[in-house]
Amino acid sequence: MRQIEIYDTTLRDGSQAEDIAFSVEDKLRITEKLGELGVHYIEGGWPGSNPKDAEYFKKVRKLPISKSVVVAFGSTCRPRHKAEDDHNIKTLIDSKAEVITIFGKTWDFHVKEALKISLEENLELIYNSISHLKKHVGKVFFDAEHFFDGYKDNPEFAMKCLLAAQGAGADCIIPCDTNGGTLPNDIKRIMQGVVKKIKKPLGIHAHNDSECAVANSIIAVELGAVQVQGTINGLGERCGNANLCSIIPNLQVKLGYKCLTDENLRKLRDVSRFVNEISNLRHFKRQPFVGDSAFAHKGGIHVSAVRKRPETYEHIRPELVGNSHRVLISDMAGKSNILRKAEEFKIHIEPDSPEVQGILDNLKDLEHQGFQFEGAEASFELLLKKVLGLHRRFFDLIGFRVIDEKRKEKEAPISEATIMVKVGKHIEHTAATGKGPVNALDNALRKALEKFYPELKSVKLHDYKVRVLTAGKGTSAKVRVLVESGDDESKWGTVGVSENIIEASWQALVDSIEYKLLKEKE
Repeated sequence: MRQIEIYDTTLRDGSQAEDIAFSVEDKLRITEKLGELGVHYIEGGWPGSNPKDAEYFKKVRKLPISKSVVVAFGSTCRPRHKAEDDHNIKTLIDSKAEVITIFGKTWDFHVKEALKISLEENLELIYNSISHLKKHVGKVFFDAEHFFDGYKDNPEFAMKCLLAAQGAGADCIIPCDTNGGTLPNDIKRIMQGVVKKIKKPLGIHAHNDSECAVANSIIAVELGAVQVQGTINGLGERCGNANLCSIIPNLQVKLGYKCLTDENLRKLRDVSRFVNEISNLRHFKRQPFVGDSAFAHKGGIHVSAVRKRPETYEHIRPELVGNSHRVLISDMAGKSNILRKAEEFKIHIEPDSPEVQGILDNLKDLEHQGFQFEGAEASFELLLKKVLGLHRRFFDLIGFRVIDEKRKEKEAPISEATIMVKVGKHIEHTAATGKGPVNALDNALRKALEKFYPELKSVKLHDYKVRVLTAGKGTSAKVRVLVESGDDESKWGTVGVSENIIEASWQALVDSIEYKLLKEKE
């Protein structure tokens, strides 16, 4: 069973997708999730390109991810610059990443038209950049940008670029279909030529502009590539990158390659949904392997057959990737997911206990209202504990009021929240201002509770996202609020849903505080 290295570039290539804007905290949360999945390499970003990525590489060193390696990405040194003096090369080294990936031009068209240098100078850029980096870091990967297009136009020069990287000591050489227009037959023909001349380990980096990125990646592996680069859910520029949520199960379940442990493979659906939630994207129901509809059955003949033998209409067992089969209209799935999540939270539930059905019914009702708990694991844990009688109320709301006031056209609005809560027999009535109504409400709630629960002083609100759920209703639409909070030790997500954005925010804020207090009292 051949081991295939999974190289995830969601945080770098994926972040270049339209409508995607990861904060530093978003990137750190996704990094942790990818670490739990067990991908071999996590490309964190380009530290020399923007302050956000530079900050990420400082903070990511503190994350407890032992099975994944965080990779810094950048380019070869600039023309007419020595590698040791190049700013981009220096920032890559300064990132302290254990592995560095650099890309270089391998299409003569780009060398002549974009870089405006000779083909020989380009080969020197590749060689000098890699050889210099190898003096400072354990592993250097080379992304051969536009390799397949370059090979079609000038195969001799494209191969010289790979040979230059090999000669400089690159640890893995990754031909890239950067424009995403290469078809499987060409991938096969070109990779067959590459494996004959390149002795270093090979990878594949495919884009999806022709809807062939997954197929192209699989073909490259079958021809000898040992590393596959891609993103969760296929996020990426233009039409996206190769989708790891399809590549991994195809390689491991269908073809017998080893990508992840079987236990981690079962986390694939959860990771897919987590990344979508953090990206503030709707889940694609029909996404292969991990989508809600991937193993859903409605037709009578199908349902009858699947109830007897699932393989009659399912190409793999959905549990292998953390999914489950569903019979539409009459539901037959869900309990196993709850039991698995309870085990993760260290909550014991007997599989046949009536509480499981109660949790399932509660969950379905909440989901019908618009709640989603991917990316809001703390809210789901609270839901389980409430149904099982393990929850404890730390305070009761008597009431709150939020006022937004704008006094002059060119001045920012003033937000103030007044709140009254009851803690035991004590009633606390206080107010606070903020940089918006939600921030004011958050400040007022904390101000009211911190005298009773000083541990809340360590809680910080890291992120706040709003998604409109009912299209076509304008400003009266129902919204879902996702809040990320954290203390000095961990981070957690909570969720709220309402037609009133302040009420939805309140629900998420209360869950965040209750989760912290329950965690402290356990």
